[in-house]
Amino acid sequence: MPPLRMAILRFDNVGKLYPGGLCALDEVSFAVDAGEMLFVTGHSGAGKSTLLKLIQLAERPSRGAVLFDDRNLASVRGGKIAAHRRNVGVVYQNHQLLTDRSVADNVALPLVLRGMKRAEIGKRVRSVLDKLGLAARERSLPSQLSAGEQQRVGIARAVIAEPPLLIADEPTGNLDPTLSAEIMALFESLPERGTSVLVASHDLALVKRMRKRVLVLDHGRLLDDIQPEDLADG
Repeated sequence: MPPLRMAILRFDNVGKLYPGGLCALDEVSFAVDAGEMLFVTGHSGAGKSTLLKLIQLAERPSRGAVLFDDRNLASVRGGKIAAHRRNVGVVYQNHQLLTDRSVADNVALPLVLRGMKRAEIGKRVRSVLDKLGLAARERSLPSQLSAGEQQRVGIARAVIAEPPLLIADEPTGNLDPTLSAEIMALFESLPERGTSVLVASHDLALVKRMRKRVLVLDHGRLLDDIQPEDLADG
């Protein structure tokens, strides 16, 4: 019998009700194992972005519990929020880059916040930019980049510190198919380095091609939890 892997993330009957009565999530339960890559998909407004916001404490659940590394995030308040966020790499849909900082400075930020030495930061930044085809853009400002390049900078910033969990909201939305495949290959390599990966995407062709576990949301409810072998046969 294979050893059980510990869940890095767990949702236990999570609901999220917004003012005005909008139910974004309704009794959602699932777990993400350490070293797992999976997708969450569903129509626009299904609850994907809300789910990701709960993980990074940009929102709080109305009921139920979100646990990260067996710790209930309800207990994470005040200064502890920043510490939690350092353990969750986030690839945003709209990049959220610092417009007055260079590409290298944007990517280095998570390492600076950890107090890493400057020489080590420089080495890591150059390495990740090279992997993402951005080595020549190191000194550029975000405004000088294409949308696809900005997205890759956001991805570089999210992966550079090798956090226990990476969450990505439509990370291939502004990328061509070749680059999308390269980004997914990068994400796929992260679990063996200790980073679990949860990707929100409505690109069903991409999701099916990756043959990973898929959570399907529909109007805030977890409609299906599809295992990779079922996708491969479908």
